Amino acid sequence: MTPILSTEAFAALGAPDLVYVRPVKAAEILATVPVQGETMHLDLDPDQTFYAVHRADGERLAVLTDRNAAMAAALAHELAPVSVH
Repeated sequence: MTPILSTEAFAALGAPDLVYVRPVKAAEILATVPVQGETMHLDLDPDQTFYAVHRADGERLAVLTDRNAAMAAALAHELAPVSVH
């Protein structure tokens, strides 16, 4: 049986500042962003690649236009980024 950990317990496993950066297609981002009202329109190519910063538990913290910016943003917030392909 696989144990179920809370978000807090998972973060406490020794790497609470560890984040991962992975490429993500605009289509995936658009599918998860709630649209508020009809005035909001994001004109993105669904095949465009962005780079998402995620906590160890998978929660997305940020989306940036390139890998270097994603890594720099994580470092600027005193997080330890690793790359996932």
